[in-house]
Amino acid sequence: MNNTTIEISANSHAALQQLAREEGLSLQALLDKALRLYRRQTFLNNVNKAYATLRQDSVAWEGVREEREAWDTTVEDGLQENKA
Repeated sequence: MNNTTIEISANSHAALQQLAREEGLSLQALLDKALRLYRRQTFLNNVNKAYATLRQDSVAWEGVREEREAWDTTVEDGLQENKA
């Protein structure tokens, strides 16, 4: 793995060290985890914004609602009830 050096403030470094200790992780593992969580949160925020924009268009939102209803009817299509 290639390494890259970045500069961060002393406060950020201390916070990272404390979090790493609390989580039982190395600084690298903590940063990887934090980045993964941040990217996921950013993705979900963008999805929520896109849905909010879509909801403002009543015709488009009705299309989404109709598509969801169509998919809901197929959820158990052809499946037998599991009687365990």
